[in-house]
Amino acid sequence: MTSGQEYRDISGILLLDKPHGMSSNQAMQKARYLFRARKAGHTGSLDPLATGMLPICFGEATKIAGHLLGARKAYSAECRLGVTTTSDDAEGEVVATRAVPAIDAAALEAAMQPLRGRIMQTAPIYSALKQGGVPLYKRARRGEDVEAPTRTVEVFRLDAVAHADDALRLYVECGSGTYVRSLARDLGEKLGCGAHLTALRRLWVEPFREPAMHTWGQLEAVHAERGPDGLDALLLSLDEGLVALPALHLSPEEAIALRHGRRLRRVGIRTATPWRALDADNRLVALVEADANGDVRVLRGFNAAVQPGSDRRIWI
Repeated sequence: MTSGQEYRDISGILLLDKPHGMSSNQAMQKARYLFRARKAGHTGSLDPLATGMLPICFGEATKIAGHLLGARKAYSAECRLGVTTTSDDAEGEVVATRAVPAIDAAALEAAMQPLRGRIMQTAPIYSALKQGGVPLYKRARRGEDVEAPTRTVEVFRLDAVAHADDALRLYVECGSGTYVRSLARDLGEKLGCGAHLTALRRLWVEPFREPAMHTWGQLEAVHAERGPDGLDALLLSLDEGLVALPALHLSPEEAIALRHGRRLRRVGIRTATPWRALDADNRLVALVEADANGDVRVLRGFNAAVQPGSDRRIWI
């Protein structure tokens, strides 16, 4: 981005339908430029191979990105059986080719069963995980010996949607940190022939289970007609990103107190999860928690969001 460009102090969440061939960071930077947003961040990487939902947070919404990072996600994954690659997907070099045995529904189910629930998973060698502060994929490309970490992940659903010859399509619901590439690789090994991922589409990220995602073509069409301000109507509010959390409705006096970092007294709201505190206009004031005595304290406060169409501008 060049010096002298006009950027806006806006807040909200864009549900981008990320195109194939673009990294998550490239997609985020391009969206930031199109919206002329001063501050932006994304909520969990999609490989360049992958398409689908990439929530991009602008302004104050970057403060809730961590909550979306840990959310449950769903994918449609296409795999090729009989071929393994260095990256566990179609972008890597072929390591081995094996014959694909006759696989019926019972054999598929038996192979998938151990890959469901809380499992230990080894990440792909070509991944963004870091070793000694350096991403594994950079070490691998330099020819260094790379030992990918094994960690606990959660796979809520793993279903075979279609299977013909060496082609297999899966439906996956999983938690944060799960590599669908690794699931394809491990499933191939359990079937005795190996496998790699050929296509991946993220269908949804909690709490956006019925998403209205926006493609680059749609965004560029709105921008061409109405400019950056016209894009603001496509943004979701911060509160929509936290809708799964219980709401604490504040009086005007309580909202002022929380905005100044003071504690409140609300007996009977103790839960294991944070609450979203809303002012009288249903605007998000803060994420809060309460102790056993009903004392409510701020976990994360939010500044009043700049409304779409505001004439406030930031020059950088």
